[in-house]
Amino acid sequence: MSWWSSGAVGPAREPLKQENVALVVGITGISGNSLAEILPLADTPGGPWKVYGVARRPRPSWDANHPTVEYIQCDISNPEETETRLSPLKDVTHIFYVTWTNRHDAAKNCEINAKMFRNVLNCVILNAPKLQHVCLQTGLKHYFGSFEAYGIAAHDTPFTEDLPRLDAPIFYYNVEDVLFEYVAKKEGLTWSVHRPGVIFGVSPYSMMNIICTMCVYAAICKHEGTVLRFPGIKEAWSSYSAASDADLIAEQEIWAAVDPRAKNEAFNCSNGDVFKWKHLWKVLAEQFEVECGEFEDGDRLTLLELMKDKGSVWDEIVKQNSLVPTKLEDIGSWSNVDCNLGVENPLDTMNKSKEHGFLGFRNSKSSFISCIEKLKRYNIVP
Repeated sequence: MSWWSSGAVGPAREPLKQENVALVVGITGISGNSLAEILPLADTPGGPWKVYGVARRPRPSWDANHPTVEYIQCDISNPEETETRLSPLKDVTHIFYVTWTNRHDAAKNCEINAKMFRNVLNCVILNAPKLQHVCLQTGLKHYFGSFEAYGIAAHDTPFTEDLPRLDAPIFYYNVEDVLFEYVAKKEGLTWSVHRPGVIFGVSPYSMMNIICTMCVYAAICKHEGTVLRFPGIKEAWSSYSAASDADLIAEQEIWAAVDPRAKNEAFNCSNGDVFKWKHLWKVLAEQFEVECGEFEDGDRLTLLELMKDKGSVWDEIVKQNSLVPTKLEDIGSWSNVDCNLGVENPLDTMNKSKEHGFLGFRNSKSSFISCIEKLKRYNIVP
């Protein structure tokens, strides 16, 4: 990929001469995986980049695609472990914080996610004197809260970055407050916040892996010779939706890290087009050679219900196809897909990002297909 020279962020400028050092927290997640691929490229802005990647679990076999990334296993919810693992990284110049955790309780989510981010900033700001910029990734729930409460207290669409916070416990607000608190303590340190929507990307380790989950579902349908039924409401099937390609998110975050026009700003990040799930559902069926179902009236289907007894089926698929070893309960984010397909997808606008100089975009159908092909190439799905 040569997105810098192709004009994704406007007129090309001279790359920076000094070496930049990225600390990507959440390296095995959807956005972290894209950052791991793009940052080391020769034509990436601000390069050449040295990359540290932080994740809670041991380095997965599929992450061998990123040999130049120095992998650091660390549970950032533990302040002592964070200090031990991250304090030696004295050459870090940029933090890309693209992780989160879920406690299934709004108040606990706010507490633990703020604590994790605080642990990282405490350590890096103290020990990395050349730190210049902190990139924080949140999402569109900044504007509508949880899917369960969507439409109750949400802002009207399309969402713009200047909308006020909702009167609701949303952990995105807490991590933003931590960011602003710590940036104010270090002179010259800048920040950017990035708010993608439904992310099209690749990672079996992400709680938000909508395409990976759909591919696992499609693979099970093929294995059992059943129809690929649509687990969503009519509005999700036939109304317009938008997505955020993980590579596009990474590109915007890198742009914000090195372009002065993007400093100290929050940006939405979506592909710039719209699609309907009834069209992409046919694409998914074609990619796995299964019969494509249509929207079904009556009681709503959910993946949680459809997949509740399929663990042994997935084990058989993994074995027969020599896939990367995974368990269904780990690779299938059923509740996330059910939530996304249980509401009419909220739309945002990319006007602010374009006005500040980032002109990147993606074709959502092409992005969808590309992610499926990459999951197959990584040997995660058959």
